[in-house]
Amino acid sequence: MFQFKKLKISKYFFGAISTVVLTGFPIEIQAQNQKNSFAVQLAESVIKNNPNAWMTDFNDKPLWGYVQGLVCQSLQEVSKQTGNPKYFDYVKNTYTDLLIDDQGNVNGYKMESFKLDDVNSAKLLFSLYEKTKNERYSAAIEKFHEQLKKHPRISEGGYWHKKVYPNQMWLDGLYMGLPFYAQYATIYKDPEAFDDISNQLLLAQKHIKDSKTGLYYHGWDASKTVYWADPKTGLSKNFWGRGVGWLYMALVDVLEFLPENHKNREQLVTMYQELTDAIVKVQDKNSGVWYQVLDFPNREGNYLESTASSMFVYGLSKGIQLGVLDTSYLKPLKKGYKGILKSFIKISDDGLVEITSCCAGAGLGPANNPVRDGSYEYYIKEGKRSNDGKAIGPLIMTSLLIEKNPQWNIL
Repeated sequence: MFQFKKLKISKYFFGAISTVVLTGFPIEIQAQNQKNSFAVQLAESVIKNNPNAWMTDFNDKPLWGYVQGLVCQSLQEVSKQTGNPKYFDYVKNTYTDLLIDDQGNVNGYKMESFKLDDVNSAKLLFSLYEKTKNERYSAAIEKFHEQLKKHPRISEGGYWHKKVYPNQMWLDGLYMGLPFYAQYATIYKDPEAFDDISNQLLLAQKHIKDSKTGLYYHGWDASKTVYWADPKTGLSKNFWGRGVGWLYMALVDVLEFLPENHKNREQLVTMYQELTDAIVKVQDKNSGVWYQVLDFPNREGNYLESTASSMFVYGLSKGIQLGVLDTSYLKPLKKGYKGILKSFIKISDDGLVEITSCCAGAGLGPANNPVRDGSYEYYIKEGKRSNDGKAIGPLIMTSLLIEKNPQWNIL
């Protein structure tokens, strides 16, 4: 067993810029950090903990999953920023090429299940095809795009989260499907797709946003019939941190691709900025991070949660990078990022990073599962674990952005 020591921060510097100062850690660990950025140290920890990238969601056999996609996307970004092909090759050799055959068929994937979760990992294929020109990746991209063309929708045009969740839009699904859709529309020159993409996000604003707090409920049932939904509004009961994080990342990732002259861009920028302000309002003043259920900081059982916190700092850092947030938001970014390092990060004696206090999973229903009812008690009782990919991926990408922009003075 590794003996973990709590990270004590005096001042942070990463990568070639300078050094992480770790009070009480062996000299060799500090020396390692002089060579490697924190993003690289996280990436190295992923590889050491998971000999194959398909393992990054604690599964025991190769599986095409959205968590693997999130982690692997961050590793592709590490390769891009550092110029080191190691992380790109790890994704290719131990995930995508194990699951995609020469014809572009994805092992275990069934389009007729219509799960938006399946689409997230398809984002990896754009850079793979760009680098290799291997047609298996292009063929697989088209299969996932075909799913989106056929995916069931509510009457106003929003995707169902999954076929087993009829008439339901979840914040999770907006992230799983729309950034891929937006990148596809950009690469394959389909500008009309942005009408559909922006409409789906604006539907979330119309139906799922809370007018008092500016936060978003986890899900909405357009039919108003499922057991967890309010019979008048169709809304679920609470503001789950990671659910809001999925939406926040979806917005900023879509804005990266949405044309500057698109008719709905101004509305989406405003939607993103208003959500930013709502998120900053519920940032814990002492720790700098966020709670599992966002608006009940003092309620019994609630806890500071790392996946949502990592998603929020990612959304802040990318918004500043894209210029849709001004530099006044560096303050909550700095507070949140340092809070994550202090509250959730442990480092073993041999330099492995552990991210603690991750909510393992949460959802709404389906109809035959009364436990997943969206209540406060449900969210706080869901299992916790360390090194969940839903924290790792956003934290790596945030660290890359911070390291790329030393003028932000986050560290």
